[in-house]
Amino acid sequence: MAVVQSLLAAVAVLALLTVVPGPDMAVVSSSALSGGRRAAIQAAAGVVTGLLVWGMLAVVGLAAVLAASTQAYTVVRIAGAVYLVVLGLQAWWRSRKGTVATSERTRSSLAAGWRAGLVTNLLNPKIAVFYTSLLPQLIPADAPATVTTAGLVLTHGMLSLAWLTTYALLLDRFRPVLNRPRIRRLLERVTGTVLIGFGLRLATEGR
Repeated sequence: MAVVQSLLAAVAVLALLTVVPGPDMAVVSSSALSGGRRAAIQAAAGVVTGLLVWGMLAVVGLAAVLAASTQAYTVVRIAGAVYLVVLGLQAWWRSRKGTVATSERTRSSLAAGWRAGLVTNLLNPKIAVFYTSLLPQLIPADAPATVTTAGLVLTHGMLSLAWLTTYALLLDRFRPVLNRPRIRRLLERVTGTVLIGFGLRLATEGR
């Protein structure tokens, strides 16, 4: 019974962390503005793919190596920061061009959305730190560490997919408003600024 209660508490913590706004939501927002609902959902799927990759690395112990290596951590952190800044600048460029997703660009927008979500998370070493430092603290003492870690990673992935997909669908409900040129330009610039801000914060902060 105590193990079940501990696992439920762990799931609650993961759910709370999932809904906290961060780069993932900004990437989904940017994909929704540039490619519509399907691109946003693909971005959410890319985010979750990145989480599962980090989770797999955590299970086999490789994520702990990265988290413990200051040099490797810094390289991945700076690369992730640069990527977020690039995404932000692209959003600003789209706002200047005033482009709107068309059927001809649907396939490329979908691929770009998934890739943005994936790369954003793969280049975020804080996920490695999270899976190797905080996640073990959520595992009950009597539970098998490897199996429980894998289960919590999968749970985190499912929670993230559900939340980000819901967020993408909410954005899509307001698409007629979001597609108005003036509002679209404003949101592209806000999203771009947020992405750049996350990138600069990732570049300047420590672990």
